[in-house]
Amino acid sequence: MYWLLAVVITLALSVYQRMTGPTYPKKVTMELNGEKHKIKFPRSGVQQDETVILKGVSSNAKAQLHYRQYPTTNEYTTVDFKWDEGGLQAALPAQPVGGKLQYYVTLDGKNWPAEEPVVIRFRNDVPATILVPHILLMFAAMLFAVYTFLRVIRNKSYKKWLKITVATLFVGGFIFGPLVQHAAFGPWWTGVPFGTDLTDNKTLLSFLFFVAALATLKWKHNKWVVCFAVLFMILIFSIPHSTYGSEYDYTTQQLGTEK
Repeated sequence: MYWLLAVVITLALSVYQRMTGPTYPKKVTMELNGEKHKIKFPRSGVQQDETVILKGVSSNAKAQLHYRQYPTTNEYTTVDFKWDEGGLQAALPAQPVGGKLQYYVTLDGKNWPAEEPVVIRFRNDVPATILVPHILLMFAAMLFAVYTFLRVIRNKSYKKWLKITVATLFVGGFIFGPLVQHAAFGPWWTGVPFGTDLTDNKTLLSFLFFVAALATLKWKHNKWVVCFAVLFMILIFSIPHSTYGSEYDYTTQQLGTEK
C-alpha cells in the first residue's frame, strides 16, 4: 500500500510539473465558422525548423504565422500557411542554441492565442542514452523520497530508504543532470553561482536538505528533518521544469540564463 501511494503521488507530481512547464506545448482551442479546433503550439524545438500545423482547418482558410526573436522589440516576420498532408503548415526558423522565438497565428483575421504570443526555445537534441537515465533516476528519487516519508509517519524503519533516496538524487541530478544540460545547451551547470536556472537550483537545494537529514541520522529528532526534506522536495519540484533556464541573448550573441 505504501508503494502504491508513493507511485500515485510521484506520478501526479511528474504530470503536473511537465504540463505546467514552459516547454510543454500550449494547447489552444480555435474557433472557425462555428467549429472548434484544438491546436498544439510547440514551445520547444531542436536545431531544425519547427513546423506549426493547423489540423482540421480547411485548406481554403487564410492563415498566417507571425514570429520574432525573443526577447526583442523587432518587427514580426509574417509567412503564409501552406496546405500539406495533415493540414495547414508554416515553419518557425531554427535559432541558435538557447534562442527563442515569440509567435502567434492569424486565422481568418483573428489572432491565436488570443491572450499573448507563444514563446519557443531551441536546443540541441539530447541522446536517449543520457536523457532516459536522467528522467528515470529523478523519478526514482522522488518515488523513494515519498516512500521514505510514508515510512517515517508510520514509525517504520526508514534509514535504508533515506540513503537510497540521497544516492539516487545525486546520480540523477548531479551526474546525468549536467550531462543532459551540456548536451542540450552547452554549459554543464547553470544554477548558482553561474546562473538562475531553477531546475539546477532546486535540485541543489533539495539535495542539501537530504544531506542534512542523512548527517543527523543519529539525532533523536531526525525523522522531522527527513519529513521536512521530503516536503521541501515536493514543494520545489512542483515548480515548472526549465524555468529561468538557458537563453540566447541576441544583443550580445551569447548564451546566458533567462532573467
